[in-house]
Amino acid sequence: MARPDDDALSWDGDDDPTLDVGAAPAAPRSDLPSGYTAVGKGAESVAAAGAASSSGVGAAPVVAPAAGPMGNATLITIGVLGGVYALFTIGWLLGAGRLQLIADLFLDPVAFQVTRWLAVLAAPLWFGTVLLLTREKPAWMRLVLLAAGAVLLVPWPFVLAGAAL
Repeated sequence: MARPDDDALSWDGDDDPTLDVGAAPAAPRSDLPSGYTAVGKGAESVAAAGAASSSGVGAAPVVAPAAGPMGNATLITIGVLGGVYALFTIGWLLGAGRLQLIADLFLDPVAFQVTRWLAVLAAPLWFGTVLLLTREKPAWMRLVLLAAGAVLLVPWPFVLAGAAL
């Protein structure tokens, strides 16, 4: 007979005879194609299961595991940096527009417009390029490159002149 203290440690239906609680775990099977070698943690169990079913073809290339999904902190950081890059785009647009009068006096108007729009598009291009080229890389590399771009692409005309004349 169970004591009242043991009631908290049991679940209704634990004594169901259809539950198979005493069965041994199934032997691991090898999902590797012939010619591939398992490495890393748990490789012994895969190799032991594979040795029974294959004939040992020899050394083969090792496939690196795919990168897992990003964590919440990484996603939030990328979102914040994306907002910073959007503000930088607006800052370059406003800051370079403030230099229009000076550029008309001293620079070729076509050259100024080309460089103005390159400066405006630099932040979103950097952001998109980093996201595109670091898809299979570690998250820290993506964050370092985005942080470096945030330092390099500061809209200095807007910062130095401000929003008002």
